[in-house]
Amino acid sequence: MQESIMMALIGGLIIGVATSLLLALNGRVTGVSNILNGLLDRTPYESEWRWFFVFGMFFAGLVLNQFRPELFEVDIPRSSVMILIAGLLVGFGTMMGSGCTSGHGICGVARLSPRSIVATICFMIAGMLMANFLRWIVGL
Repeated sequence: MQESIMMALIGGLIIGVATSLLLALNGRVTGVSNILNGLLDRTPYESEWRWFFVFGMFFAGLVLNQFRPELFEVDIPRSSVMILIAGLLVGFGTMMGSGCTSGHGICGVARLSPRSIVATICFMIAGMLMANFLRWIVGL
């Protein structure tokens, strides 16, 4: 198999196992936007597991960067302002959709949640339309 196919397979397996473990052991869906949103929750234990989750994501990235730094080389032909605007729009979209692609697209679809299936379809269509609009019409 090609290396990229194997990397995608391994990544998918890790995401599947991690989301399943969080649901089975903690009763929580792995929706990253909601996890980040609750970092400053003052309810006992609510923010603690979230901080460990976020730390784990960053720590895993740091470890992978030590072994495969070429995976982190990114050449995005966009300005910092455009990237900032895109990030804000994604944040706004996660609030409108009551969750993000990880919560709806990975966890919700796997649980056959009709709301998550519809949300994921809407995310994908909106993303494809906007990317093509910006590329072909606006020239970004």
